Amino acid sequence: MAQAPAVDVHRPKVEYFNVAELTNIDPKGFIRAVERFHTEPWGLYMARTADHPEFHYLESWLLPSLAIRATVFHFRPAHLRDQDYYIDIGEFRQIEPKKWRSVDHYLDLVVRTGRETKLLDVDELLAAHTAGLIDATTAEAAVAAATAAIDGIAANGHDFQRWTESLGMPLTWL
Repeated sequence: MAQAPAVDVHRPKVEYFNVAELTNIDPKGFIRAVERFHTEPWGLYMARTADHPEFHYLESWLLPSLAIRATVFHFRPAHLRDQDYYIDIGEFRQIEPKKWRSVDHYLDLVVRTGRETKLLDVDELLAAHTAGLIDATTAEAAVAAATAAIDGIAANGHDFQRWTESLGMPLTWL
């Protein structure tokens, strides 16, 4: 019998977004300059450059009521991926008038518009719960948020943008 690959067990990744200072503190503690923030009553938009080997720019919307962060990665030509949106499941909220925090709850979705919405990293969520890094209530909320997003996106023809618009959250991207 083949053995399952080892899962990287890690604490939930935390990021901070400072709208006043135009900064994003990533999960590793690096302070990243942000080119643009835009706030709406239902979320926060961020756009910034990235020094990542696979992508050079990213745009994200934090949508607290849906417990998601939707990201469009601008991949470098040698690293193009068949995806339109990458969605993190977690807790995303404003913690001060011009500051937001995200706590990643392991589950992710990849949306290929008009084709499919794929759930990823269930193994990471279960491993984190087993290791005591996330409690049962939070794990259950992550599963509920992921399934609600999958259902909503699928009901809209696997069109993430159409789904958020149907909820009164029109998203703009570069």
